[in-house]
Amino acid sequence: MAQRVARAIGGLRAVAVSRPPRSFDKSETAMSLTLLFLQLTVILATARACGLALRMVGQPMVIGEMAAGLLLGPVVLGALFPQWHQQLFPPASLPALSSLATVGVVLFMFIVGAELRAPSGMGAQLRAATLVGISSMVLPMALGLAIAPLLYPVLAPRAVAYWPFALFVGVALSITAFPVLARILKDRNMTRTRVGQLSLGAAGVVDALAWVLLALVVALANAGTGLQGFVRIGLGMALLVAVVFLALKPALAWMLRTYAPDGEPSSMVLAALLIGLFVCAMLTEWLHLHAVFGAFLFGIALPRDDRLLRALIDRIEPLSIVVLMPIFFALAGLGTSASAFASTGLGLLGLILLVATVGKIVGGAVGARACGYGWRESLATGSLMNSRGLMELIVIKVGLDAGLIGSELFTMLLVMALATTAATGPLLSLISWRSPAPGDRSTRA
Repeated sequence: MAQRVARAIGGLRAVAVSRPPRSFDKSETAMSLTLLFLQLTVILATARACGLALRMVGQPMVIGEMAAGLLLGPVVLGALFPQWHQQLFPPASLPALSSLATVGVVLFMFIVGAELRAPSGMGAQLRAATLVGISSMVLPMALGLAIAPLLYPVLAPRAVAYWPFALFVGVALSITAFPVLARILKDRNMTRTRVGQLSLGAAGVVDALAWVLLALVVALANAGTGLQGFVRIGLGMALLVAVVFLALKPALAWMLRTYAPDGEPSSMVLAALLIGLFVCAMLTEWLHLHAVFGAFLFGIALPRDDRLLRALIDRIEPLSIVVLMPIFFALAGLGTSASAFASTGLGLLGLILLVATVGKIVGGAVGARACGYGWRESLATGSLMNSRGLMELIVIKVGLDAGLIGSELFTMLLVMALATTAATGPLLSLISWRSPAPGDRSTRA
């Protein structure tokens, strides 16, 4: 059966790629679109199935959708049905999928930037969230730098210098997934608890700092001409940030206050927002960074209006999350390597998992304890900060696209992201964390 399917898909591929592009060919276009729609069907069906399967065992659906990308890659599908896998995802078809995936990530990061909020209640709550966020970043980053000498000779691409590689490993291990963390807290009825609010605030701090650090690492790797190239990229990014916050942010506030006073943007206002989003994404891509930085920056520049945020989520997130992000997961899965699970690779994977987990849990717990939280609350906070999810996948995909890491380390970091996020719920149960009633902000064992 698999061979018959492979031959059928092979016929589509042969028609799609065999003719020289000398003139417009309707038949060629039709067959290329047929293959594209087949790929989309397989990707979306697999993502939904895996997401529902994981939700049945108490995990967020996004973890199953991320795992679907791993299943569709060479590690699972490519190993079981190599001919069919090669015919379903021929290299000539990947640029179209990559373009769709990039649009999905840009839209998603725009929403993440718009969602970013300071912790509710300033003063001590803000200070505690900042301290927990920094401590949950510093320790895993330091541990990542400590193991980088072991990873670099084996897993670093040849053209990458040591420090960009080591710094990227440190950043990759320090990520916390703000959107997935918010979903976990909501599912466990912990959003209004002290620990829930502390973790959300700290995750916001981590997100902001991590993207700044990642931008610096990517700029350092892409500078090419050394310090001069890095300074040029850094100055370009600083100029873009200044324009966005000094000119664009007030203009956006005025436009939304004037033409969307109820928080519901019209089609024209929404189009203007999307144009600004794509321009920022284009500029950061032109600066040899990545489009996600521009999207995140534009999202942060929006007014902190919950009505506007709900409207944007209702109108943009379904397309991004349901349709386009599974394509991103599938492309990430295609970038994995089965050699990551060889004998040496398994040892390094175990080391990465250990360092990532210990760094996040201990770092988050120490920060919460320093702010006066009890040990159980502190361990719960550290466990929540260990959730990496989709943000980690975006970060490591940026690193892969920038040439900072190869397919083997990318695979290990992807598995680490899945494992640490899936472990969040069981870890909370293990430390006997029980969330209080929705109206009760106290914590109890």
